[in-house]
Parts: sequence; C-alpha cells; structure tokens
Amino acid sequence: LFFPLDLVGINQLTGETTEGAVSLVDLAGSERLKDSKAEGGRREETKHINRSLSSLKSVIGALSRKEKHVPYRNSKLTHLLQDHLCGDSKTLVLVTLSPEHVSESLNSLRFATQVNGCQIQVRK
Repeated sequence: LFFPLDLVGINQLTGETTEGAVSLVDLAGSERLKDSKAEGGRREETKHINRSLSSLKSVIGALSRKEKHVPYRNSKLTHLLQDHLCGDSKTLVLVTLSPEHVSESLNSLRFATQVNGCQIQVRK
C-alpha cells in the first residue's frame, strides 16, 4: 500500500507558504516461503513482497554507506520511494514484532537498526 499526500501550509498573517509531502507505506511482512506454506497466488505475492523488501534493504544500505550509486530502480517500491528516501526527507519506520515468530521478529529488528543508522544527505 502506497499512499502519497501533498501538503501546503499557509501562514495567515504573512501569506508565506510551505510545501511538503507525507507518504504512508505498508510494506507488509517478509515471510520465509518454506515456513509460510503459501501456494498459488499467495506464494507469488510473498515472493514479490520479499523481493521488494530486499531491494529496500539494498537502497537503505547504499544510503547508509554513502555510495555514489543507489539502486532505486531495482523494484517498483524503491523507485516510488526514491524522492522520500533522499534529499531533506525524514523517514520513520514502524516495525511490528511477534513473540510467536521470533526469527522473523529478529530479522525485522535488524532491518530497523540498519534504517535507524542511515544518514541521508541533501542532494546538491
């Protein structure tokens, strides 16, 4: 789910305007195919989710290492998020954990730690 929202704020006293954007993205969850027992369309959906999350991890990793090339075009998700992961943007990641799925929760925490350590530079 990708929900972009453009915002415009107007100061009633000075008439000064400020523009911004908020994007809400539900990244779903990564699942191990062998553990999910998914079949048919659900199996393909799980593969796409995992590929998108893997691409997002590559982009976050490239940004945190300050690499010259950031692989935004490796997935539709990262291509859509490109403007939201660079420049003077702010990114907030909420991670849902489950005591019933410790292995997946640990993977989610590792990803969140990597995102938290990423410092985004303003484009010149």
